[in-house]
Amino acid sequence: MTDEETTGLLLDTHIWIWLMNGDADRLSQSTVSAVERAANSGLLHVSAISLWEVAMLESRGRIRFTRDCLDWVRQALGAPGLHLLPLSPEVAVASSRLPGSFHGDPADRILTATARVHNLRLVTYDERILEYGASRYVAVLGH
Repeated sequence: MTDEETTGLLLDTHIWIWLMNGDADRLSQSTVSAVERAANSGLLHVSAISLWEVAMLESRGRIRFTRDCLDWVRQALGAPGLHLLPLSPEVAVASSRLPGSFHGDPADRILTATARVHNLRLVTYDERILEYGASRYVAVLGH
């Protein structure tokens, strides 16, 4: 197994939503395979900020669930091999001190800092984060 195959993954909020809602076909096969390997190895993570982001998106009508938002979150957190990472003091401070040029979206900053602090690859299709990853400030997996 290569280092890339054994590296832990952090799911960006939209990736977590797609996977939990059965929309994995929106992802490349290589991304799905990497997520499955990480889950099977207990190396798949979601940040606490994603729970807040899901709730905000749902409350604003930008996403809809077939059940109560809190029920969706609880069920999604129960996915096999998935671990919830808290917003730690280290992540909070690191999010305000990201190297290079990074946009101001707080959730994206916290997700990126979480990946950096925990040495995880951030699974995202967010173009701004992918561009930041191309600068090698954070390991990313997308497209």
